[in-house]
Amino acid sequence: MIAVLGAGSWGTALAVMLGRQNHAVTLWGRDPDHIARLKQEGVNARYLPNVELPASVTPYSDLQETQSAQIVILAVPAGAVGPLLDTLPPLAPDTIWTLAAKGLEPTRGILLTELLSELRPKAQAQTVALSGPNLAVELVKHVPTATVAASRNPEAAARIQELFMSPTLRVYTNPDVIGVELGGALKNVYAIGAGVSDGLGYGDNTKAVLLTRGLAEMMRFGVAMGAQPQTFTGLTGIGDLIATASSRLSRNYRFGRLLAEGKSAQEAMTALDQVVEGYPTALIAAERARALGVETPILNTLSDLMQNRASLTQSLQSLMTRPPRGEHEFTF
Repeated sequence: MIAVLGAGSWGTALAVMLGRQNHAVTLWGRDPDHIARLKQEGVNARYLPNVELPASVTPYSDLQETQSAQIVILAVPAGAVGPLLDTLPPLAPDTIWTLAAKGLEPTRGILLTELLSELRPKAQAQTVALSGPNLAVELVKHVPTATVAASRNPEAAARIQELFMSPTLRVYTNPDVIGVELGGALKNVYAIGAGVSDGLGYGDNTKAVLLTRGLAEMMRFGVAMGAQPQTFTGLTGIGDLIATASSRLSRNYRFGRLLAEGKSAQEAMTALDQVVEGYPTALIAAERARALGVETPILNTLSDLMQNRASLTQSLQSLMTRPPRGEHEFTF
């Protein structure tokens, strides 16, 4: 049995994809009322309306039912991963853990695979990070999509690759877990910046600069953390960045546009009524970058903007008036 933990848009989309391939899937959600509606209606009306749950997908709200799962997929927000792991019952030592969340642990800025290893030491050898340019709405509509299963255990990565492969979803493997995780986490921050830029009407020139220089920051950050720079030129780096920073389906992009309208971070999140992973990631990643001695001016500026430490005008001015540099100076 496969257990998908998280009944939001992403968790539901993953459960639907697996169910369509006739896998037995349980879809867990923390809200019993929400799960009751899923069982009754067969549709996640709040997050993925008009997408029917396959018959092989069973919603549930009792975590004890997860004990028999051979594969556990964590598709909750990054900040909820730790509390969820604390409450999960013991699982079999050969269980494959798949982290489908994109973000950093919000208090220390560590990777979610690191958090999993701390809280569930036996899971370390069986952990996979799933990431890529994967908008849930498009995935369930059979739009051709690709993703990456990253693990230090080639067999675990190959198992998840085989599990998710379909005529409309191509899955690649990658041993660079750090790079794949960081790409998925940091691209959300720069997607917020793209939303701000578009919301202010700056045009394609500005957004191209922001994303290109943002990618350079992601690579610098990644190398400092032990990632391979080429990972950021792939699906989980530039690929996910393009998708998230250009799509109006992206909540991070829409969050940035709301900031450009003058809303505070809290007001923007209230308006969206969904978790915006790029917001907490920006705050903790800026702290982590400073601790590592990594130069990340765009990341720092966006973090300051979200915390009301600078206005939009001040933020732009601080970026445009920095000392001149060579394009490839401090790339890594």
